[in-house]
Amino acid sequence: MSKTDYPITTAVRFLRGHNIPFTPHLYPYVEHGGTAHSAECLGVPEHQVVKTIVLQNEHKQGMIVLMHGDKQISTRNLARELGMKHIEPADPKQANKWTGYLVGGTSPFGTKTALPVYVERTIRDLDLIYINGGKRGFLVAVAPQALDTLNAQDVNVATGS
Repeated sequence: MSKTDYPITTAVRFLRGHNIPFTPHLYPYVEHGGTAHSAECLGVPEHQVVKTIVLQNEHKQGMIVLMHGDKQISTRNLARELGMKHIEPADPKQANKWTGYLVGGTSPFGTKTALPVYVERTIRDLDLIYINGGKRGFLVAVAPQALDTLNAQDVNVATGS
């Protein structure tokens, strides 16, 4: 792809600024299509598509959790692992305020506010991950080592098949 074939988002600027190699992938965004839709469009396993979820704790402090597309986050286990009382999804308006991204286009790279990032530890075992590039219908393929630039802490909170 040439430079004009994909959007230059804050996430793309972050990746370039940190010299992280990435491959851009555009696909037709579908409201509530989720990672199943994007994986199907790209022809990759949904397990390799990583979703970026903005959550908040009982003090209304935000955090980002990166999870396999085919798994869910156990917020109860996450709270226990982090020594917090309660964790729940952030309101979409609040998530947008913290990250600068719309729900469905949230990237962990280049967020407006530096939020703590937690990554399901098995994501690091993959050769390549597909993660949001900062716009709906836009994923970037990167090595999981790219998450090191986020100071992401490993957690073990996946549920589901």
